[in-house]
Amino acid sequence: MKNSLKIVFFIASLSAFSQSPWTKEKKDLFLNLSYTSIANYNELFGDPYYKTEKNITDKTYQIYGEYGLTNKTAFVFNIPLKSIKTEDTNNLISSLDSGSKTAFGNISLGLKHQFYNKNWVISGQLVTELNTSSFDENTKIRTGYDAFTFTPQLLIGKSFGKTFLQTQIGADIRTNDYSNNFKIGGEFGGKISKNIWLIGFVDIVKNLDNGVYKPGEINPQTLTPRNGLYVTDQEYGAYGLKGILQLCNLGITTSFGNAFFGNNVPKKTAFSIGIFNTF
Repeated sequence: MKNSLKIVFFIASLSAFSQSPWTKEKKDLFLNLSYTSIANYNELFGDPYYKTEKNITDKTYQIYGEYGLTNKTAFVFNIPLKSIKTEDTNNLISSLDSGSKTAFGNISLGLKHQFYNKNWVISGQLVTELNTSSFDENTKIRTGYDAFTFTPQLLIGKSFGKTFLQTQIGADIRTNDYSNNFKIGGEFGGKISKNIWLIGFVDIVKNLDNGVYKPGEINPQTLTPRNGLYVTDQEYGAYGLKGILQLCNLGITTSFGNAFFGNNVPKKTAFSIGIFNTF
């Protein structure tokens, strides 16, 4: 199996923030089932940091897939199921109800095309997030952005045998008065044993401050978002580690990520675990 194909089996599987430039071969199907949790938080990045009106636990169950339409073009998709719970906190008196909601987040569909593959791999990707999320008026729980999002990206990568480097640059263009984002990031990783890979990543999403908050999102007393779930003007700089146990085409992934700066995003570690296979 070629080095580039070995890499794409697991690089695409883990990526909550960045994307791989390697594409699947024609008629190959890659699937990854993952679980991500940000548990029991009530503090968000801001200027200054601020408390949410409820304690929040945010869980995501998702299926990421990539299917080779040709040897250079792939169809990519992501289907997230969100499970969000809010509970009372002693920090603020709130008129919001506590509760929970399980519903789809923003389902993503897109195409990735490889333009160049000689030593370095260069690809372009265009993904559309559909407005498939839900909202509960009493708890103000959102399971995704109340918008369509168009994300064009340039993806660049290189394999060095037992190590690899990849980077991407792009933008999130959102409808319905949400702010647009500029995004850039990269990963570097390597094989540390026969079946184990370790990967470090850095990702930056910078909002362009051109969004408008929806009615009901802002607490009139504190002038801060009430729970910060998929509001406008979100941004972050994130870093973290990913680990992969690779067993032929089947594998298990784990990762964690933290933010070193942000706005309207949790000050809490995100943890993920997943399983993937190629058919």
